[in-house]
Amino acid sequence: MVDEHQSSKTDGFPESAGVESIDSTLIPGWVPPELDTTKAHTARIYEYLLGGMHYFDVDREAGETALRHVPQAREILQENRAFQNRATRFLIASGITQFLDLGSGLPGTGNIGDVARAEHRQARIVFVDFDPMVAVHGRALVAAADPAHTAVVEADVRRPAEVLADPELRRVLDLEQPVAIVMTSLLQFFAPEEDPRGIVAEYLAAVPPGSALVVSHITDGGRPAQAEAAVRAWDQTTSQMYMRGREEIAALFAGTELVEPGVVPRPLWRPDGEPRADWEEIWGLAGVGIKR
Repeated sequence: MVDEHQSSKTDGFPESAGVESIDSTLIPGWVPPELDTTKAHTARIYEYLLGGMHYFDVDREAGETALRHVPQAREILQENRAFQNRATRFLIASGITQFLDLGSGLPGTGNIGDVARAEHRQARIVFVDFDPMVAVHGRALVAAADPAHTAVVEADVRRPAEVLADPELRRVLDLEQPVAIVMTSLLQFFAPEEDPRGIVAEYLAAVPPGSALVVSHITDGGRPAQAEAAVRAWDQTTSQMYMRGREEIAALFAGTELVEPGVVPRPLWRPDGEPRADWEEIWGLAGVGIKR
């Protein structure tokens, strides 16, 4: 949805494509009626920076503002996805085949479900996000592909009890068996007064020992003034960003045993080969913990 002013549901499709048979949620220019298109949303800013197509002018503008202050913002998000994919493969290999992707954003190609099911065909995935566009497109693009093992839940991840009680989540995930709780590039949007550590603990309390916590979180990269300018790019969005240091991020893993190499810059977490030479420019830390 590059242009929020598009009005034709058939834009981009030739007449011979049989538009009437195409799910309207997949057509560029279609907007969920309940969606506020006047404020940028983190999920859609990420979609723009990652080269997707489902965003509005306001999201693009916020993304461009962030890029002016942090030119490597796209690389940071790409490395975040790469970390998440490596963590997913590691957990599948370790025997965890259920994933709760909180604050999932728009689950495009290469989403956690694609990666997990490439390793284990019966992997179960629940995507959770509060953006109606995420819910609608996720159901059309992801859940429909494997409805028995996939669900998309529209809910506020800051309310664990409500998320965990959702019937679609309960249909797909067996909370008596190990679950990977995935919170990548999410907790940086939780204000201190919202108690992010307490929210993480509430999710962990709902799953058995042997479950996993996957977290990545932005840092200031040792350049606080530059980082503060980038944070201001989110001032007009639906989510304010909060930088945290290593100790605060490591504390989020309370109640788990950290997997080697611990809480480290994303490119250094179990890289497939030699990490990129400029890994210090990829701001943020990441880690995986196993519930004791």
